[in-house]
Amino acid sequence: MSATEKPTRASSSLGEVLSVNQLERLANHKYSASGVSVLEPILQPYWRWLVEQIPLWWAPNALTLAGLVINGLTTAILMIYCPDSRQPAPSWCYFLCALGLFIYQTLDAIDGKQARRTNSSSPLGELFDHGCDALSIVFVFIGTVMTVQLGTFPFLYFFTCISTLFLYYMAHWQTFCSGTLQFGFFDVTEAQIGVILAYLLSGFFGPSIWEVQIPYTGFETKLIPVAVSVTAGLVKIYDYFGIILMRGGVGKNGSTIAGTSVLSPSFPIGIWMIAAVWVWLNSPTKILENHPVLFAMTFGMVSSKLSNKLVVSHMSRSEMEIMDSCLVGPLLLVLNQYLRLTDDYVAMWLCFLFCTVDLLRYAINVCTAICNYMNIHCFSIQPVPSKASSSTSHRNGGDVAHLSSEHSTH
Repeated sequence: MSATEKPTRASSSLGEVLSVNQLERLANHKYSASGVSVLEPILQPYWRWLVEQIPLWWAPNALTLAGLVINGLTTAILMIYCPDSRQPAPSWCYFLCALGLFIYQTLDAIDGKQARRTNSSSPLGELFDHGCDALSIVFVFIGTVMTVQLGTFPFLYFFTCISTLFLYYMAHWQTFCSGTLQFGFFDVTEAQIGVILAYLLSGFFGPSIWEVQIPYTGFETKLIPVAVSVTAGLVKIYDYFGIILMRGGVGKNGSTIAGTSVLSPSFPIGIWMIAAVWVWLNSPTKILENHPVLFAMTFGMVSSKLSNKLVVSHMSRSEMEIMDSCLVGPLLLVLNQYLRLTDDYVAMWLCFLFCTVDLLRYAINVCTAICNYMNIHCFSIQPVPSKASSSTSHRNGGDVAHLSSEHSTH
């Protein structure tokens, strides 16, 4: 094959592939967002100041990944002390989680600014940011329910888990239809600040603060943050459905940006949701009640993969596939409850490991394919030496703003 010929597929050694047409459309993707949340204008001066302190050699994606790792590690420490979301943890754990989430939020907010500052913007930055957010939201949810000890209310735990993960998927579902990521008055930044405050309250006063009875109601104070978050989430989901079903997509005849049905993303997330409900209600060992963190982590990995696939479909203007390999795990959990091949706890661990590896495999493959196509590094600002003029043209023609507005990345 000559240097000027294009391969028909771009792939890594891990097996998944993106077509050259998908990569070309993704390389030419333009970020679009609208709306400003209430706290972002207040935090912008701090974020603009902080990014000026970051060395110019620090790649934007490295900032995003560093924040995700810190958030994940601090949450993992809390998991050790509170595996069933009912036990109290030492005060320092809550302070550590508050710091970890604050660092993640800050680095997530300045990665786009760093990209523009270093002239290293690319569509990979937006994709990488959304991918990390899809995983971070799992950590944030689990950290929150462990902090308020929501494991004492299995139904609320399950409902909050599913609605939180579904909300993130819905945000990108409507983006897949409208072509624009919509931010509300109360959005991710406000939710993260609320979780940080919950961590700090538990750190200063102990997690028992969430067990105090609300006068004249008989309810515990832990139901206050749950009610606020669930209500806000349901309102957002309602708004997203309004955009999807009432306004339709921006494509031909009201289709998505890829020209497909606006309902097409409902099938994979529907399978995920049905499997989650089935496993919870039919578990002979009450897997959610006894191992809520493992349950949330398992189905969180699946929703994270589906959200990543949806973002790729949007940015590459390609069809969102109905089935995905990540759904094999939940479906096998359902099958195991029929056949009783192994204990639910063992099956859940196997499903978690499979879905985690599947997510990482997909993420690495997509990043590798994009980097190879656009001739860039993922975690380094220095460009890869050009091997062909065609690769150089793709890199130069495909650069877009990591974030084209003053929004923090979400």
